[in-house]
Amino acid sequence: MIFDAFFKTLGQSGDPRFRRVLFKGLGLTIGLLVAAYAGFVVLIQWLVGPDATLPLVGQVTWLDDLLSVGSLFVMLLLSVFLMVPVASAITSLFLEDVAQAVEDKHYPALPPAARVPFWDGVKDTVNFLGLLIAANLLAIVLYLLFPPAMLFIFWGLNGFLLGREYFTLAAARRIGTAEAKKLRRRHAGTIWVAGTLMAMPLSVPLLNLIIPILGAATFTHLYHALSRQ
Repeated sequence: MIFDAFFKTLGQSGDPRFRRVLFKGLGLTIGLLVAAYAGFVVLIQWLVGPDATLPLVGQVTWLDDLLSVGSLFVMLLLSVFLMVPVASAITSLFLEDVAQAVEDKHYPALPPAARVPFWDGVKDTVNFLGLLIAANLLAIVLYLLFPPAMLFIFWGLNGFLLGREYFTLAAARRIGTAEAKKLRRRHAGTIWVAGTLMAMPLSVPLLNLIIPILGAATFTHLYHALSRQ
């Protein structure tokens, strides 16, 4: 079932609506990371100020510049772990566009889906983004404690979170959030496996940029397959 959904998605991967969501998601993701870094630099400069006093050294004027440069390297390091989760969360904001493209092609007899109000979608995306970032920051500790298991931790954690969110959003368009959660609980194992298979390519550079789009389409197919059961 999962692979059937994925191969149907691959057959539609050239859909212009898929590309539009990809460009929107990438633009917002990069903008968010740049804004986060800029805010971090402003906070450092506000806390340290142009002049600072160090023990045994005295007053220095270069500490804020040093911390600003250092924060750039910290942000670049964190972006390795956070770029993909952030991109996945941002893409979930546009999942409805992907799902509609899938249904127009593969399920044309369906009645129109209930559209999620824009600000409700923004709220859900912000909540999901916060959960993904917090979970992946905490996972860095596990990466350091268990380096050989790093990829498995990344796949399992993000597979669970992505599968949970993407399936719920795809299903809620048709049956509402409450029923979508019930259906998700009944098929939790299948959804986690599908989410993990989605998370595995996320560790491959460049490929990981299009996986959220393909994942959104795959979970739309998966919802329809599970709902028929």
